[in-house]
Amino acid sequence: MQESSREAPRAASPEASSTGLQQTSLSETLRFELQESIESAWQQRDNLSGCSDARSSVKQVLSHLDTGTLRAAEKRDGEWITNEWVKKAILLSFRLNPMRIIKGAPDGGFWWDKIDSKFKDWKESDFRAASFRAVPSCIVRHASYIARDVILMPSFVNIGAYVGEGTMIDTWSTVGSCAQIGSRVHISGGAGIGGVLEPLQARPVIIEDDCFIGARAEVAEGVLVEQGSVLAMGVFLGQSTRIIDRASGETYFGRVPAYSVVVPGSLPAKHSLPDGSPAPNLACAVIVKKVDAKTKAKTSITQLLRDANEHA
Repeated sequence: MQESSREAPRAASPEASSTGLQQTSLSETLRFELQESIESAWQQRDNLSGCSDARSSVKQVLSHLDTGTLRAAEKRDGEWITNEWVKKAILLSFRLNPMRIIKGAPDGGFWWDKIDSKFKDWKESDFRAASFRAVPSCIVRHASYIARDVILMPSFVNIGAYVGEGTMIDTWSTVGSCAQIGSRVHISGGAGIGGVLEPLQARPVIIEDDCFIGARAEVAEGVLVEQGSVLAMGVFLGQSTRIIDRASGETYFGRVPAYSVVVPGSLPAKHSLPDGSPAPNLACAVIVKKVDAKTKAKTSITQLLRDANEHA
């Protein structure tokens, strides 16, 4: 996996906008200066007391994550790049910021944490300008980006996450730290999108544009779900999960190819237990069909999954 370099970063290509609303990016100079400052602070992370430069740089990085002008991972020249130094800034913020009382808990109570809500001190004008819907009981932490026309049902979006334009984060679903969610994605009720802050070089979970993640599905450990894919209810994906294309027999790890329709499956055991009884099957995910963009646009998700089951 490619990592960001400490050389002066090149500007993201237009392809970087394939997940989420295109934002005004940082100048190369400012980005380079911030990266250098964060890398220096990281080397001194065990002795940051009184380090005002580090505190200022970390605060700027979190602010740019909050507005979408900086991302923990971005697509350049067709490849997803992890900005390791951005993740370092988030981890440094945990060392620099003290625990404190945060208002808003039930029954007039308080929370005890280091990270403010994204909505702290927001007024009606701020919500109108942001132009997304935040249903009561949704929790969105500072330094996560929410694009226009997103709908946040009672859900949780963690620090460093990016949620693209027109996406639905449905009830009781979670978007982990640094996860990258594309435009026009539907994260169904109770689905879990894992976050990856550490190891630093590891890619976060990425759900590209126009995907559907079924209820109670789980995508973790930096798995990439490519554009237009559909995960049925209850699909669990991690780096070690076998993702098997039933038509071709090809097996994927850590990546769902574009426009795949995926359902839960199991692999038969290749051996028996010592007493001669059958060994347990192993869980996998099965690509039951692939559709092109035009077919997917004309066909409901329910119909795609129903057709897949009818031809099982």
